[in-house]
Amino acid sequence: MTTKGRYEKVLEWFAANAPSAESELHYNNPFELLVAVMLSAQCTDKRINQVTPALFQAYPTAEAMARATKEDILRYIRSVSYPNSKAKHLSGMSKKLVSDYGGEVPHSLDELVTLPGVGRKTANVILAVVWDEPTMAVDTHIFRVSERIGLTTHSKNVRQTEDQLTRHIPAEVIPKAHHWLLLHGRYICQARQPKCGQCGLQPYCRHYSKNV
Repeated sequence: MTTKGRYEKVLEWFAANAPSAESELHYNNPFELLVAVMLSAQCTDKRINQVTPALFQAYPTAEAMARATKEDILRYIRSVSYPNSKAKHLSGMSKKLVSDYGGEVPHSLDELVTLPGVGRKTANVILAVVWDEPTMAVDTHIFRVSERIGLTTHSKNVRQTEDQLTRHIPAEVIPKAHHWLLLHGRYICQARQPKCGQCGLQPYCRHYSKNV
């Protein structure tokens, strides 16, 4: 199967079988999504969704969070991974939002990555989910799934995966494709024991054709 053919079949399958795929993080506005995505690094969305309601009630805006100390924020997020580091980043991020962007989440990659604790992956999530921009945020799930299926070839890092995916996936599909690949990796194409028997991508999957 050619690379072009594999992309076409995989995207067709996802469009037919997961048309409403979206982020599993709970949020009401761009600021809440930014906070949730920052907290979700190396932590489950389920855990983040348990933590954020109280956090958002206490700090509903960037201005409110900017007035809090790191220790204040830490009280709400102790159960997430790396809470001290994340509390520091949330404090710094909210202060910079207020001082540099009027409390509003900026709408460009270059501006987003100037915020403390915000890297390229987090920025791409915000751009894709909030503004439907054709940006592909590559996490460990997407990195793994893309290589297994055969959408990418010999990717050495997430940036190479991002470049290959955005080169082959139509721009208007990229925001949705991010959720397709992420959720597929989370629930079906898992790291240690991929559920190949339950996977509808068998006919198009490089891993399945070679190993199963």
